[in-house]
Amino acid sequence: MVKRRRVTILTGPTAVGKTELSILLAEHMGCPIISADSRQVYRGMAIGTAQPDEQSLRRVKHHLVGCRDVEQYYSAYEFEMDALRLLEEVWATGCDEALVTGGSMMYIDALCGKIDDIPTISDDVRQKTWEEFERCGLMHMVELLECLDPEYAKVVDAKNAKRVVHAIEICRQSGTTYTSLRTGKHKERPFEIRLVALQRERSELFERIGARVEQMMDMGLEDEARLLLPKRELNALNTVGYKEMFAYFDGEMSFREAKERIKKNTRVYAKKQMTWFVKNPLYEWYDASENSSKLADRILGK
Repeated sequence: MVKRRRVTILTGPTAVGKTELSILLAEHMGCPIISADSRQVYRGMAIGTAQPDEQSLRRVKHHLVGCRDVEQYYSAYEFEMDALRLLEEVWATGCDEALVTGGSMMYIDALCGKIDDIPTISDDVRQKTWEEFERCGLMHMVELLECLDPEYAKVVDAKNAKRVVHAIEICRQSGTTYTSLRTGKHKERPFEIRLVALQRERSELFERIGARVEQMMDMGLEDEARLLLPKRELNALNTVGYKEMFAYFDGEMSFREAKERIKKNTRVYAKKQMTWFVKNPLYEWYDASENSSKLADRILGK
């Protein structure tokens, strides 16, 4: 009987402890790590996105970490295509196991075959559509969407500019309606998927988030954010950590206030992640406060 290939997806809220455990698992499994983090994919954002450090990268090869310029558009669809390609490379080495780790909910759903095939938006279409929004305002864009895709215009949050503009981008890029592309069909994968999620007591998780933000500050988040300041309008930088530092640079808040706001907004994001994950009954839940080596053994069934 041919052994069926399997992808283990290790996820959980930010700061729960995925990095060290993922390295231990990858070492035991004899495979690289494919990152499912929508911000760690970018170069120049190592501190603010808590990318694996040099020692971790030396221990285990990581894919999709620090490999895109912040100017490059990258979406769940691009991740899906890249991850499927990388999995084929892993299979080609003779390894039947693969490890994906990260906390980006849409990326995980994409790999599991739960998002539709939405076309990549070209730089030209994106630029022209956002320029039109800046020039004409949200009401104009909502009316435009009603013309391009009246069905989706009925259900979209008309106050959410990002969603309205993105729907128009898709219509223009594809030449058809966004509604017609939203099939909602689950795509079958030629491999098994095991979903593993980490959790901690909320107070412990929030304490770790606070400690991580303090560590980021000590590592030089302020300097990293200053280097990225000229590119602040890019989607990649619409990210907790950088948004607050930009507000500090603008004089809208003190350094201390910016730091505390980062902690608060990270806690909000962590709660959002947990709400998303618990909706899926297929997740196997593990307590991340357990010793990492013992936890790795338990996950691997040793």
